[in-house]
Parts: sequence; C-alpha cells; structure tokens
Amino acid sequence: MDPFRRAQIILLCDLCKTAHLQSHCERCDINLCQTCVGKHISDSSIRHKVVPYKYRKSLNYSKCPDHADELCKHYCEKCDIPVCSTCVSSSKHKGHDTSDILEKLSAKTESLQKDLDELETRIYPRYEEMACGLQTEKAVLETNYGKLTTIADQHGELLHREVTAIVNQRKSDIQEMKIKHLSTLNKNTEEITQKMAELKQIMSDLKSILKSNDVSLTSTHKSRNSEFRTLPPKVRVRVPSFSPQKINKDQLNEMFGSLPSLSINTEHGDTMKSAEAVSSPPVKPLLDEPRVTAAIDTGYNKLYSVSCLSEDQVWTRGENDTMKLLNLQSKLLTSIQTKSGYLPQDIAVTRDGDLVYTDYRDKTINLIKNKQIQIVITLQGWRPLRVCCTSANDLLVTMNSDDVKQSKVVRYSGSTEKQSIQFDDQGRPLYKSGGDISENKNLDICVADWYARAVVVVNQSGKLRFRYTGHPSNTEQSFYPRGLTTDSQSHILTADFNNNRIHILDQDGQFLRYIHCDLERPYGLCVDIRDNLFVAECDTAKVMKIQYL
Repeated sequence: MDPFRRAQIILLCDLCKTAHLQSHCERCDINLCQTCVGKHISDSSIRHKVVPYKYRKSLNYSKCPDHADELCKHYCEKCDIPVCSTCVSSSKHKGHDTSDILEKLSAKTESLQKDLDELETRIYPRYEEMACGLQTEKAVLETNYGKLTTIADQHGELLHREVTAIVNQRKSDIQEMKIKHLSTLNKNTEEITQKMAELKQIMSDLKSILKSNDVSLTSTHKSRNSEFRTLPPKVRVRVPSFSPQKINKDQLNEMFGSLPSLSINTEHGDTMKSAEAVSSPPVKPLLDEPRVTAAIDTGYNKLYSVSCLSEDQVWTRGENDTMKLLNLQSKLLTSIQTKSGYLPQDIAVTRDGDLVYTDYRDKTINLIKNKQIQIVITLQGWRPLRVCCTSANDLLVTMNSDDVKQSKVVRYSGSTEKQSIQFDDQGRPLYKSGGDISENKNLDICVADWYARAVVVVNQSGKLRFRYTGHPSNTEQSFYPRGLTTDSQSHILTADFNNNRIHILDQDGQFLRYIHCDLERPYGLCVDIRDNLFVAECDTAKVMKIQYL
C-alpha cells in the first residue's frame, strides 16, 4: 500500500508542514514536497542532494555519550569528535570551532571512496598481475625442467648400462631442484593470494561502510592503503642449464655433465605511491616560530616520559610506579601501576594502541592490554632502559649489562629476539649507555646515548651511519640529549636537557634548527600522527604540545 494513502500515517513536508512529502535531501536530512524542493535548492552555497523519498538513505547518527537523549549532529574540530547541540553550547566545547556532521561525513566519505577507487583500480590489479605472472612462470618452469629431463634421458641412453646410475642421479638432482623452485614459487603465490584476500576484505568493508552511511563507522575507519602500496617480494627463479660431455668410459661421471647450484633471486616489491603522493608529495616545512598549543599538568613531582595514544591523549610516567593516561585538558583518564611496584623505566604505545613499559629493577618488558599486565620478556644479565615500537610492530629496546659496562639495542618480535646491535665494523662498542630510541621513516635506528652525550644513528642492519654531538652554537652548557623522537619527514628531534631546547636534525644528521618555546628541562619526547611534538618537562612535570611543522 502507498504510505502516503494510509489513513493512520500522514507524512508531510518538513518546510511547509502542509503538503505531502515526495522528496528527501540527503545533504540536509529533511523531507520536501514538490513545491518546496525548488526553494530548498535555491541556496547554491550548499551542495544539496535531493532524491525521491523512497530512495532516501537514512543516516545513523551516533548517540551523545554525555546526553543520552540527543544525537550527534555536529562535529567539534578541536576535539575531533561528533557532538550534540547541548555539547556545542556547553563549557566543555566553548570557543571550539564546530561544523555540521554531514559536512564531515561528506569529506570522510570522499576519502573512503578515494581509498576504494585506488584499491580497485591501482593496487589490486597489480597484485592480480603478479599472481598471473607467477602462474605463467610456473608453466614455463615445468616446460624447461621437462626439457632438462629429456636431455638427461637422451644422453643417458648413449651410455647404456655403464652410466645408468649416473643418469638416475642427475634426474634425481633435477627433480629436487624443480621441487625447490616450485615450492618457492608456490610460497610466493600463497603470499600474494593472502594479500589479495585481505584487499578484497578491505574493499568489501569499505563498500559496506559507504553503503551503510553510518557516521560512527565512517569517522573511525583507518585507511590501510599505505600498508599495501609496498608490493610483496617477487621471486625470480633461474632454470639451470645442462652441459653434456663427450662419452669417455673412464671419466663417465665427469663427462656426463653437471648442474649449477640452485639459483633463486628475490626482488624487493615496488612501493606504489598514492595518487596524492604522485601529484603532491606531502612535504611539511618547518615553522619559523614553533608555538605551544596545549599544556598538560600531569600531577607528578618529576616527569620523565610521554607517549602519544592519539592527538589528544598521552601516556606519561613520572617518579613513582603509576603510569597515567591524560587528555589535553589535564584530565586523568586511566592510571595503571607496574606489576612489580617499581618505577617504570620507559613507556611506548604499540600500533594496536596497547601500552608497553620497561622495568629496570625487575629486568622485564611488559605489555598492558585491556588493563591487564603481561610480562613479554624477562632478561638475563641485562637490564632494559628505553623502548619504542617500529613500523613493523617490533619493539626496539636499549639496555645495559648488569655491571653497566656494556650497552646494546635489541629488536623483538613479540617475545622473540630478532636482532642485536652492539658493535661497529671494527668490533668497537657503538654505545656507551642506553638511552631514548626511535625508528626513523627510512628505518634508521636513532639512540640518544646519554653517557656519550651524542645521538647515534645506525641503519636497519645495524651499520653506523653517523653520530651527532651537538651544534657549535652550544656555548652555555654541553650537549646532553635525553628524549628522542622522529617524525613523518624523517627529522630526528632530541631534547637538549641542559640547554632547555630541542635540536631538529635531518635524516643524515645535519642540524636544521632549535625549538625553544621557553622549555624547562625537556626530558621525554614523542610526536602524534599529525607531527605535533609533545615534550615532557622534568621539573615542572608538564607536557607541552608544540606545533613546529
């Protein structure tokens, strides 16, 4: 039955309140009659989207967590969250810029659509191309190995019984090499297929989000496109040649011919640039005058570390056994005590948003997930100092020996040690002590060596690239690097504790400039995803949020 003709339900135009509605503006979320459509779209400053009422998409507004009876139809730009009308007028968001949630939804939807378009038109086809190429290469491999077998058979027939054993041995060698080649290609195929399955799921999820028009799902979605722009390694196999020799009964084994060693070369996968990166590389120049945008009072007597959970929430550690999660308004959101009751030596946030801390006294590295503490690593003969999480979700940990005579950097995947960095090419120690650590965008490992009063940078394999011992303008106090972090531009930032400033270096160790901002005893550093710098001031126990790009 036509809903407009039901006696018990009369649906009227939201503007004139008298005529039956026939259309719906998805942009403004209002119902319109035929007469009012023209009036509504006359405002050309807004991109209206009017559709027949029966084809409308219903918007799933999220409920306000603070005002249960209201829907979040606005967006606070400063707090980066959906808010309701009551929130907008409250003191909590006083002076904050707000926008219509539909405008934010439109922008986010456009971003999601771009991600989906890139996955469908650029990234996934490349994976398909690689998978198809592997199938073709396997077919060629079968043919060429078949030819090798045939050559071996033909040559073996000429040698009759005297070379039967040798012929069988060579065929066995060929078969073994073929199996290894095929096994390698099959493994590569499985890796590609798995990635393709993940991409299909992501594309399906994006389509579902776009179709649902759900504000919450849309605004919280995190793009994974950059993860797949780097294509998987491509295996190259080389079929060996067979070189038969003239038959000599006394030297059958040597004259029959030999196979070269198995050759499998793996080429690193290409990294596909995003459409935005191709047209406009994301270069962020340094500001001439960095500025403090927020100050967080942590409540500690002394403050040592800060680690970003998000743009407006940071984990901190001070002079006691309690780690605190605070927002930009200095509100305590969560506090967690160490398992041992000892002072945490350092903290870091993983890519999954969990907290990791090191316990120097207990010799442990611990993971906090859902407020539950799990000991991930227990050291023997070494004590952990500083920790950071890498782009591959590994942990890099600086540590000193129990007698404090040796220092090294260790990479862990879960609880498994993957790499240990301690000496240079001449066998000399790279570090005098452990210190703050960070992985740069070019995968260099950067350490603030406290005792050496230097920033020591090695490449991904642990080979020394350079040491930075301060700028010649350091005339007041000697350079004393404490906190250290890196940003999206591959800058290295280190806190000069004695001189109350931050040094900014490029990825090759060249000094660029200082950040002053009236800092007092800067100790710990971190940057958020938008390259805002957070500085933990030791003596004031405050975290200063600084915009410097």
